[in-house]
Amino acid sequence: MSSTGNDDPIRRKIEALGTQLSLPTVRRALGVLEGEHSSDQRGGADDALDVRVYEPGDESRLIDWKASARMGRPMVVQRERPSTSHVWLLMDVGIQMRGTCVSGERAYEVAANALRMFAALSLRRSDEVSLVMCHEASITRVPFNGGFAQFERTLDQALDRDWTHGRNIDAMLEYARRIKDREALIVFATDEHALAERHLEQIRRIARTHPIVLIDVATMNPFQPLASGRRSPLDGTSERRVPAFLRASRAAREVDTHREYMAAALERELRKTGSHMIRAASSEQMFSAFVALMSRALSYSTRNHLNAAPTLNLAGAAVESGGRA
Repeated sequence: MSSTGNDDPIRRKIEALGTQLSLPTVRRALGVLEGEHSSDQRGGADDALDVRVYEPGDESRLIDWKASARMGRPMVVQRERPSTSHVWLLMDVGIQMRGTCVSGERAYEVAANALRMFAALSLRRSDEVSLVMCHEASITRVPFNGGFAQFERTLDQALDRDWTHGRNIDAMLEYARRIKDREALIVFATDEHALAERHLEQIRRIARTHPIVLIDVATMNPFQPLASGRRSPLDGTSERRVPAFLRASRAAREVDTHREYMAAALERELRKTGSHMIRAASSEQMFSAFVALMSRALSYSTRNHLNAAPTLNLAGAAVESGGRA
């Protein structure tokens, strides 16, 4: 079972990410990932809903100067938020996700932490979050209501399972294609071995109606020679150790080259559809990659709105955007 938030430093950073970022910053970052489509929630550039006091992190373009002069302090027009109100988190829980990463973590643990990052920000924005577990025997939508703490408990319980079934990526993608909540953000979490070229057309079809983010967990190269005194990792499916005679530098380089090529090709295809990919070999790398993606999204949003570029502080998960997060 996954570690609890109290004793896992990455999970503490994820919790901080969800609480220290300003709400306007969270809305902008997720909104760019989603393609800035409209919904019935506040915080965007469509129909005006009401006027409120300016907060650090708000975009200067939203200041209502007439209302500000009348009230004697900066006031912001709060508008319909151009983003989704529903986020779907689909996780591959096939036995292959028990593969080991270079950090010593299982692939499913890294993938789960990535989903926690999205949940932390989505719930901060008051989105509805749906968690779906997928393997070859079933696809299950896990009931969830509440805040981030409840999401963590629900995810931990869902991962405390018998890992006996293989994956079924085709069924997972078909489930996503049938999601009727068009334009809802869909986040897929799996490992780098799951998607093949034949899956790209399915992804393109989904991307026509939904923004997509792919969480791609990189597992350990089984042919990589081990440091002295280090035991060979277990195979995620068979639980057997890779024989020493199979580990050689040349074979390891060939595997690394192939994996990098496939990852780059997949990312290019996703980019063509306006989708995004986060690839990492550990929870620490995943957190850094996630924050980097959010920063790029904020920079894109900032350039469009002509404001000073915001930056994310990795250490404290804080934001600088004309004020303290």
